[in-house]
Amino acid sequence: MNGRHDESPHEHDRGLSYDLPVLARRRMIRLMAGAGLIPLVGCTSERETSSSPSSSPSSSSSAGCATIPEETAGPFPGDGSNGVNVLKESGVVRSDITRSFGDSAGGTAEGIPLTITLTVVDAASGCGTPKQGAAVYLWHCDRDGAYSLYSEGVTEENYLRGVQETDGAGRVTFKSVFPGCYQGRWPHIHFEVYGSLADATAATSITNTSQLAFPQDACDAVYATDGYGESVRNLSGLSLESDGIFSDGHGRQLAAMTGGTEDGYTATLTVPV
Repeated sequence: MNGRHDESPHEHDRGLSYDLPVLARRRMIRLMAGAGLIPLVGCTSERETSSSPSSSPSSSSSAGCATIPEETAGPFPGDGSNGVNVLKESGVVRSDITRSFGDSAGGTAEGIPLTITLTVVDAASGCGTPKQGAAVYLWHCDRDGAYSLYSEGVTEENYLRGVQETDGAGRVTFKSVFPGCYQGRWPHIHFEVYGSLADATAATSITNTSQLAFPQDACDAVYATDGYGESVRNLSGLSLESDGIFSDGHGRQLAAMTGGTEDGYTATLTVPV
């Protein structure tokens, strides 16, 4: 890997070990549910749900609407749960997360342009009611697979992290770049949902933590462009079915994609909470 991402593989393996308690808990819940000991949220399993999250929230019935699967925030959240807390910094509320903000950081993340739109809806309403006034904190790695604030060479940067308040339609939109693929994980984006912008910027009262997955065709197209060379090799040994997070179902976390490598992509996902 290049100088921006000199982390040894065991550092990202640490991320997987950090994830295992959450994975174990989710799988135990599913086993218990299968035995009739506890109910699952919603009537549809993750694998039975359509992989296209771009349909209108109002088209979902209460029986078929389940909350977004809970996932680990991983070892690089920047929300104060593992060291640094970017959420309390002035400037974190923004839609363009390609650049770092503040006095000590000035870098810009390079890569294929990516617009990310999440629509937060009320699961109890059958996904028909948008969650206006909620907030989303979103973060992901850069083209080299490095996480700002944590990875060697970018600890002074805070790009590819930002908070937005949901609008009247429950939407937040971030301008970013397509993340790289690092060893051991399928390309993804982390996000946390908060009840309000005040909660998010105080780093309190997270209501949901999950991850967005990218379709393979978009990943293949992006990684064939300049600057994503390491991602080609790392992706070749992975699949959504073998990924430690998405292997137990990814239908409700798989983004709908439009666009291309010339003008950039748009990823959309409905997030029931």
